[in-house]
Amino acid sequence: MQPDEIESIRLNDIEGLEQEEVAEKLGVSRKTAWRDLHEARRKIADALVNGKGIEMAGCTKAAEGRCPKDNTAHN
Repeated sequence: MQPDEIESIRLNDIEGLEQEEVAEKLGVSRKTAWRDLHEARRKIADALVNGKGIEMAGCTKAAEGRCPKDNTAHN
């Protein structure tokens, strides 16, 4: 999954922001935010239904210690 897809999921599904707010936070159009959100959900559904893993590309939270592959991360 791409960083923008992951951030879209976090902002919408975990933080509870509306699509317009997600777009504003990411600095993208509403259409781009919608596309990223739905692509992320498609990838998650595919992984769950078909027993696939989810790999995250280019973690943008490294400075905050929040990258999933970083064993020192505190989530």
